[in-house]
Amino acid sequence: MARWSSTDIPDQTGRTVLVTGANSGLGLASAEALARRGATVLMGCRNPERAEAARVRVAAVATGPAPTVVALDLADLASVRKAAAEVDGTVERLDVLMNNAGVMALPLGRTADGFEMQFGTNHLGHFALTGLLLGALRRAPGPRVVTTSSNLHRQGRNRWDDPNYDRTTYRKWPAYGQTKLANLLFMRELGRRAAAAGTDLVSAAAHPGYASTHLQGTSARAGGDGVVARVMAALMATGNALAGQPAEAGALPQLYAATMPEVASGDYFGPDGPFEMRGGPKAVGMSGAARDDEAAATLWALSEDLTGVTYAW
Repeated sequence: MARWSSTDIPDQTGRTVLVTGANSGLGLASAEALARRGATVLMGCRNPERAEAARVRVAAVATGPAPTVVALDLADLASVRKAAAEVDGTVERLDVLMNNAGVMALPLGRTADGFEMQFGTNHLGHFALTGLLLGALRRAPGPRVVTTSSNLHRQGRNRWDDPNYDRTTYRKWPAYGQTKLANLLFMRELGRRAAAAGTDLVSAAAHPGYASTHLQGTSARAGGDGVVARVMAALMATGNALAGQPAEAGALPQLYAATMPEVASGDYFGPDGPFEMRGGPKAVGMSGAARDDEAAATLWALSEDLTGVTYAW
């Protein structure tokens, strides 16, 4: 059987999709693919200049309405609230929310609200955005939320007593893995709550395998100009060249999750090649920690407390 590709995406005419982190990498590849199939694409972006350049690229391939940029900084809850209000007030409905944006392996830093930067951006920002857009999502038939995780979620452990590393020693790669575990716990708990509320919202997730995107370079540059940072930058560049697949290929699992009719809540997709590093999309497994329902409920309550966002079903 032929491997699934972006040309297999069903017609998206009449559907509205918000993609976070749409100015580069997986987000830009997803925005282009969806616009090419007729979707109205909203591009959630932090940097105005890069956002405009990306919008022009997506507009060039769009077969439906022109894409629009939504100013969104997931590391600032005020920005998240403003973006959600803008979307909710301007769209008839939101068919798909692609929680794609993320940061990776940064030195310890803080968001505008004082959260550890990776946890605040990768998980809390998306938790808040999804909750604030629940009304717009529920106005759509069969709405879908797709959250981007990583194979590195397997590094994560269900210890949620100090998510912002106020007392715990911070290590950037385990911290990243912790946020990717949070993404899967959130995905599964969102699906459970949506079903319990009697809604038809589908919550699924995907990971890109090893995709050559801006994340590796950003992580390396954030390490500074020291010898170790330069070595890491060289290693990541070599890894991208030798093992990485293009962003267009890395985006396929999340595009499959966002568009294919048989996708159900709790589904998780990744590449079908060796070690899930590259290839076409297929259903993949997740760690036992990611399947821990009690931990998912704990993280949900913590996220509500930290963001002040509750889901009005």
